[in-house]
Amino acid sequence: MSTNLKNVIEDHALQRVPDEERKSWRNLSWNTMGIVSTLVQLLVGGVVTFTAGIWVGIIAAIMVTIIGALLGWLVGHISFKEGLSSTVIARYHGLGTMGSLLASGIYGFMIIGMLALENALLYEGILFYLKLPNNVTNAVLIYGALSLVWIILATFGIKLVTRVSSVLTILFLIVLVYMVFISTSQTGLTWTQILTHGAIFPGGTTSSHFVIAVNMLIGSAGALALVDADYGRYAKSSRDVFIMALLGNIMMDIIMFLTGAILIFVGFETVQQYYINSGMSQADAANAALNNVGATFIILGGLAGTLLMLLAQAKAQVLNTYSSSLALSNLFDTLKWRPGRLFMVVISNIVGLLMIAGNILGLINSWLTVLGVMTTCLAVIMVADYFIVQKQTTNIDSLQGEAFNWAGVITLVVGSVLAMLLQGIIPIAFVTSTIISLIFYPILRIYVFKPQTGYTDSILRNKGM
Repeated sequence: MSTNLKNVIEDHALQRVPDEERKSWRNLSWNTMGIVSTLVQLLVGGVVTFTAGIWVGIIAAIMVTIIGALLGWLVGHISFKEGLSSTVIARYHGLGTMGSLLASGIYGFMIIGMLALENALLYEGILFYLKLPNNVTNAVLIYGALSLVWIILATFGIKLVTRVSSVLTILFLIVLVYMVFISTSQTGLTWTQILTHGAIFPGGTTSSHFVIAVNMLIGSAGALALVDADYGRYAKSSRDVFIMALLGNIMMDIIMFLTGAILIFVGFETVQQYYINSGMSQADAANAALNNVGATFIILGGLAGTLLMLLAQAKAQVLNTYSSSLALSNLFDTLKWRPGRLFMVVISNIVGLLMIAGNILGLINSWLTVLGVMTTCLAVIMVADYFIVQKQTTNIDSLQGEAFNWAGVITLVVGSVLAMLLQGIIPIAFVTSTIISLIFYPILRIYVFKPQTGYTDSILRNKGM
């Protein structure tokens, strides 16, 4: 393998991105918008508005967009300054070198879990469209072909990843607009009915609906902030990071949310009737109509709906593979093993397939809220270290290696646990984890667990430091 090709594949996974390779928000935003424009996010829009009503959901989505964009900008700014990915940044701003194993584990498990979950949605959609049985042969062929495509497209660095994401995102948005048009025109519903409906699921109050909506939406904010950091390391300026983070959050919590809410609402009765005609009970048909989002778009749009499904998942899976390879690169490097980013690209897909084969997707889904709290807590700790403790004055070149930053490790554990335990008192878990991280971490870091020296970080060592 030539040195140039090797450098392209490695893509500065563990080193600082040089200035000459920095890019503007026009290039980088395709990645933050592409990774969140998926069937899962469309489904979230439908579930939230069925639970809370359209306008309660929209207000919650706007609030989460603002919070997510701000958090993504702050974390992305750190990566822009240091030129390193999110999990590598955690070594110097929050957890320490060995402590960053936590960051790689949490973030990597969440991203690979999404890779597996969205592979499963795509697989079910392909079976549905082609009317194929779910058997071992079809699973091996379809999952194998999908994984091979993700591996190839995610291997050759950010340039190819961005190019693929930009083309597929544009096509996806075009088909999405078409799907909204045909699905709304096929029903007798007016836009007033579509945009004013209340909660469809029984029970609850407006305030409880709002809390549920925020908790469902905010879980992705921390993970997207870490994604912002992964791409922010390539940014030319902090302004580019801000625009990139803002557009990603607008795509996730405004465009995808509102489009999903519209499509699932207007198509619900049609899709439910399809399943009833297939022999399901009314209750089972209603559940399938709400949750089998891939089949929903195929029923509503035929070929166009199938194309929407493929475009939505393909670009997101390439980006999921890319981000997971960065997290795994840091994880293995802390264990003193550097097999290369290509190895991590392959491993992330293998682990995703094992998750599907082990039928643990239900477990991943049930843990998404917990993982969302933990990634958000991690992101806030990094922000607190850089802006409050170090006051933006410390560059990693001047830092000594530190195996564990116990202030960050303890805050991550305590903040995440208390955020879940105190939901009866503070129902929005994000609020608890953020307050604890912003207050508890600086106190521990400045007065209790002060920076230690004497540990040689592998990245600093390889730079001759």
